[in-house]
This record gives sequence, C-alpha cells and structure tokens, in this order.
Amino acid sequence: MKRLIDVVVAALGVVALVPLIAVVALAIVLDSPGPAFFRQDRVGLNGQRFRLWKFRTMRSRAARTGPPLTQREDPRITRVGRVLRRWKLDELPQLFNVLLGDMSLVGPRPELPQLVAFYSEQERQVLSIRPGITGPSQLLFRDEEEQVPPGVDIFRYHVEHILPAKLQSDLAYVARQSVWYDCLILFRTLSLFLRRTQAG
Repeated sequence: MKRLIDVVVAALGVVALVPLIAVVALAIVLDSPGPAFFRQDRVGLNGQRFRLWKFRTMRSRAARTGPPLTQREDPRITRVGRVLRRWKLDELPQLFNVLLGDMSLVGPRPELPQLVAFYSEQERQVLSIRPGITGPSQLLFRDEEEQVPPGVDIFRYHVEHILPAKLQSDLAYVARQSVWYDCLILFRTLSLFLRRTQAG
C-alpha cells in the first residue's frame, strides 16, 4: 500500500510541478555556471547506495573545495541556492527518486556513506525501510545548518551531536510506521512550509 501511495503521489506531484521545476532549473543555470541538478551518493534500503537528486544550490564542483556538509553562510552556496534551501525547494527532484524506487515520500533521511559508517548495529535498523523525502528527523532538524555553532569542525559536530539525535528519531519511526503516521508527517511538513511562506 505504501509503495502504491508513493508512486501515485510522486507522479501527480511531478506532473503538477513541471512549470515550477522548469523555472527553478532556469534560475539556477542563469545564476551560476553548471548544471541545474546535483546528484550525490546516499545509502538507502538494505544499505544499498543510490544517487539522490537535488537542485544544485552550490557552485559547480563545490564538493572538491570543502567538507561534504554545509553550515551557515557557507560561501559555496549560490544566491539562488540560498532561496531554494530556505524553502526546501532543492528537495523537489527527489520525487524522481521515489518513482525509481530509491526513496519513499516519508521515511528516515538517507545519509552520506561517510556518516553511515558511524552507525551502530542497532542504528542500522533505519536501513530496513526506504528512506524518505521527509520524516521525523527532517522535521526535527529542518534548520540543521542553523544548529551548528560557528567555527566548529562541522563533520565531527554532526557525528557527535546531530546524527545520534536523528537516528533516535528515525528508529522510533521505524518501530511506529504506518500509513496514517505517514499522513500525519506529510501534514506537518506541509504546515511547516505554509508557516514559512506566511512568515516571508
């Protein structure tokens, strides 16, 4: 049932959002040299790697000039990229990952292989289901970059402070998952987006 809902909603979303996707892609390539889309290795169901799709929010080849994680005022983020990140619009291309079967609409956040290497055996239970575009940990850390103190080693801080809290939230989701719980998380995600829109 969950997979059927994922496919139907993602397909309808892609069709409905084609004009927005086209406008965003154009804005990205006009703002800075490089492609409109960005692909990155993530770890998904059963520990299998897949290529996660996003709109590009950083300068082309930015991964070669800094850490794999970003923080506040990261100079690699473009002007359009900052807007996309604020409204979480950079995540829209992950609807294609849902259609491909790499992801679900709701689930644990797919992490970088470098971070999954730190998972304990128990924490690897989050890999027993498809990762999601949204989920409890995404809502909990919706402003993750703002929660990192300036001047710290961002990767180390993430591993020691943010990742454990994310995993606890995702493990609780794995134990509780249901279609109705997914609907609640989607509703909370939409509510957050609308509140940000109203706040400007």
